[in-house]
Amino acid sequence: MLSCRALFRIDRVLWFTSRCVKSKLEFFSILRFKGNATMDGFKKQKMVNLVWRPISTQSSSIIAEAGHEVQEVAQCSKSSNVTEGGVNETASVFSAEKHSVSLEVGASLIKFIRGKEGTTQMKIEEEMGVKIILPSSRNDDHIIIEGGSVDCVTKASERITTIIEEVVRSPCLDYSHFVSLPLAIHPELVGKLVNFQNSILGNHSIAGDEQDDQPVDKTTSVTVDLKANSETNQVNVDMKSIPIVSYQPKAKGTNTSTLLDLEIEKSIFIKPHTFHLTVLMLKLWNKDRVNAARDVLKSISPSVMDALDNKPLFIRLKGLDCMRGSLAKARVLYVPVEEIGDEGRLLHACQVITDAFVKAGLVLEKDAKQSLKLHATVMNARHRKRKDKRKKMETFDAREIYKQFGNEDWGEYLIREAHLSQRFVFDQNGYYHCCASIPFPEEHRA
Repeated sequence: MLSCRALFRIDRVLWFTSRCVKSKLEFFSILRFKGNATMDGFKKQKMVNLVWRPISTQSSSIIAEAGHEVQEVAQCSKSSNVTEGGVNETASVFSAEKHSVSLEVGASLIKFIRGKEGTTQMKIEEEMGVKIILPSSRNDDHIIIEGGSVDCVTKASERITTIIEEVVRSPCLDYSHFVSLPLAIHPELVGKLVNFQNSILGNHSIAGDEQDDQPVDKTTSVTVDLKANSETNQVNVDMKSIPIVSYQPKAKGTNTSTLLDLEIEKSIFIKPHTFHLTVLMLKLWNKDRVNAARDVLKSISPSVMDALDNKPLFIRLKGLDCMRGSLAKARVLYVPVEEIGDEGRLLHACQVITDAFVKAGLVLEKDAKQSLKLHATVMNARHRKRKDKRKKMETFDAREIYKQFGNEDWGEYLIREAHLSQRFVFDQNGYYHCCASIPFPEEHRA
């Protein structure tokens, strides 16, 4: 009986021991599997808690010119898990790949990528399965496109490229820069322009600044015979006793009414300190294009000097003329330009400048095909500032102005330099901001 019990206890001990050994083996097997998750025959485990970190993308591309550089970013992070027994286990957690591209599109184009109330951006994100990160600063030209694959990021960038190309060719995107020949550097010419504006506008206020009614003399009194009826408590007015009051009619042909009728106001006059000749209009929608235009202008300085035969260039400004249409419905009124000596050096120099910018791919196709007509604008209806934007007043009557200044001799002036000018931005002297400039010959005539 005792021997049987002893044998039973030995069996229990052996059974317990085998169970412990088996459990340990299984435990170590699990640990070994966790420590070698990339061993043959096993795939990467999907992470349970994705840990995304900011992506630094240094790649950039110029839309429609240099293509897109897509940077793939694979991230791996480690997370520490604490077991119930207090043992810290470090397990590798692998994240899915994330792809991004940084595009320099230009601050002026961001609104077209966003769309009205963000509709364009949301549509691209939904259709392409990407996230478009727009810059928070107006001075930042870059956007970032993030997606789960190279294919979706590439397709989204191509869609944005198409949008930009369409916008650039359309009137929706205004010209940002132009090549100019400054004339406002001559103080006597600026003074003549100021006198020109003042003589037309006069000393009267423009378009509704004056009261239409004549001033009322508050000291004038009118005597009316009032008779009270004590019985009815009514007041009887003797109509015959009320004098007839007459107002002097408003003088016809006053300066204010004439300006209103002619649709002339101060805003359509060119600011005298910005007076210039325009050689070429440009749409430079990002910093790379501005830098390229600056380099082009500086590089052709010797060629421009050769086109001018290294001799100073003088022009004569005389008269007035209308750009398309009639004087009765004028859009642009300008001063014609004549090269003194009539050697064609001015047009030759301007053609050298234009050809260089066209060759660099900085000129729109429709602008490259236009022939150059040098003119000095003095009035432009497009500059009109109107309170009611629904009312279009794109013309003005210039017939009276032409009668007075049609043969005006504005004088002879030296062209000293050519500028790459930025529109809507002005330097301290009042002229357009100069991004780059090249000199013209300045030797005095004999």
